[in-house]
Amino acid sequence: MTAIDTDSLKPGRRAARRERLFTLIGRADGWFRLVGLGWLTPLLRAAAGDDPKSQAREIWQQLGVPVVAIALFVGLWAALAPTVHTSLGTVPGPAQVWSQALALNADAAAEAQEAKAFYARQDARNKKLVAQGHPDWAKHFSYVGAPTYYDQIWTSIRTVFFGFLLATLIAVPLGIVAGLSKTANAAMNPLIQIFKPVSPLAWLPIVTMVVSAVYATNDGMFSKSFLVSAVTVTLCSLWPTIINTALGVASIDQDLVNVSKVLKMGTWAKITKLVLPSALPLIFTGLRLSLGVGWMVLIAAEMLAQNPGLGKFVWDEFQNGSSQSLARIMVAVVTIGLIGFVLDRIMFAIQSLFTFSSQR
Repeated sequence: MTAIDTDSLKPGRRAARRERLFTLIGRADGWFRLVGLGWLTPLLRAAAGDDPKSQAREIWQQLGVPVVAIALFVGLWAALAPTVHTSLGTVPGPAQVWSQALALNADAAAEAQEAKAFYARQDARNKKLVAQGHPDWAKHFSYVGAPTYYDQIWTSIRTVFFGFLLATLIAVPLGIVAGLSKTANAAMNPLIQIFKPVSPLAWLPIVTMVVSAVYATNDGMFSKSFLVSAVTVTLCSLWPTIINTALGVASIDQDLVNVSKVLKMGTWAKITKLVLPSALPLIFTGLRLSLGVGWMVLIAAEMLAQNPGLGKFVWDEFQNGSSQSLARIMVAVVTIGLIGFVLDRIMFAIQSLFTFSSQR
């Protein structure tokens, strides 16, 4: 019996393992792109030995160029900031902004320790009262310290998602109706074109008066400032979703519409089995635009409504006028931008789960 030449099989096995590795990297590439880490793919392919020169060009294009651009921006900022003088002093550079970011983090940590100490003292006092035979004297209070920077970030995120959810619940049905009916589209289009450009600063006084009249209680589930900000976000962000939903529904393949007539599908079945699946890519495009608009609108709304989020933080720092105020405002600006990017990536990830759109 002839012996098997194991040495001759090794190159084939290595090639098979390499091919499987490239397949795994290709599958992971879609997830990397979802979270804005597409540059990891050429790095992994280069590490696996796939045409280093070609992958180096990809790494430079996807990672090197953005890093160089950011470095140039930071360098220009650091060089030019000291030359601009304001009533609060010179414009802070990157180092001062980073210092204030660390200070805000330290303030949040100190506030968390204060809250922990407060609850520890409260628990000790209540246990002592119970031990003395006075359990009815024990009281439980919530810590009412100043909101930290992270509390304000969370408030803004909750507010924008609440307003965005309201906008979606209103805009998607209206967009479907406008897309299915030319008459409804003709009726809605003038209103959309009139109200779409209206600034949140114009909506805010109206929303404030309406919310104050309708939501008269002061101890309800939501504060008035939260509702004012959220409803303002709703009114400003629903238009892209209406327009894109109507466009997506109206552009459904006529052959599919004819099939639905042949099958005598009811209105609900037509919408759920035909209209929504076909229009989802454009609907999600509208949702991404609406969420971006809502996030921009929110900051202005919170400034005036005094909802304790990032907008109020910026306004309070502007009113404070201390030597650190400008740097803290810039920290908020960077935070707002980063959160906006993350929100867009989240919406794109959800879109990719439900559609076959290749948009980035």
